[in-house]
Amino acid sequence: MCLSLVCENVSVYRRHADGSERAILKQVDATLTAGEGAMISGKTGAGKSTLLHLLAGLLRPSQGQITANGQPVSRWNTVHRDLWRRQVGIVFQHPHLMSEFTVLENVILPLIPRGTSITHLRKLAWEALDTVELSHLAKHFVRSLSGGEQQRVAFARAIVSRPAILIADEPTAHQDDEEAALIIENFAGWKLPHTIMIIAAHDPRWSQYGKFTDKHFHIENGCLRELR
Repeated sequence: MCLSLVCENVSVYRRHADGSERAILKQVDATLTAGEGAMISGKTGAGKSTLLHLLAGLLRPSQGQITANGQPVSRWNTVHRDLWRRQVGIVFQHPHLMSEFTVLENVILPLIPRGTSITHLRKLAWEALDTVELSHLAKHFVRSLSGGEQQRVAFARAIVSRPAILIADEPTAHQDDEEAALIIENFAGWKLPHTIMIIAAHDPRWSQYGKFTDKHFHIENGCLRELR
């Protein structure tokens, strides 16, 4: 079945100590299907990260719902949402790697709850590191890597489970041109017929990969619109 991910009238409100509320997202509607690459642009604080966290199942909307193939995943209880999140790979703006672990160990970590043999886990991790051309650093501790290399390790960690949805939040925000080009190339190469890819970025260097983007959304003051 071709995966579809749909936001329907999604709003998020943040309550302040005085009881007042502020809208972070306002009645967002969007539809994404497998094989599509979507770019979400917008200034810092516009609501990009909140929207990504909703799509990844890390947050619940205050209003509306998110469905996957018609199933209301945003309404599921914690156990079911945890299972849903196994279909999602996430690359955060900061890599959030375990500095006391090696590169290979960091990539293996998301697979541990699946109960597969360590031999199979290591095989999958090596394959993911080959994808980002970092297998030669597999036994290095991540603290010895450059910022761009760490972000590529984070990408390998996100794809090691072969997710149906790949989400990235400003993955090139702190990289130089050479490292950013490698990261963008990795994402462009992972655009597959069975995968939904969603990138939030206001880095203009992504524009050189226009072929990556099937849909371009812009978010401003919590309101999302699709650019034609």
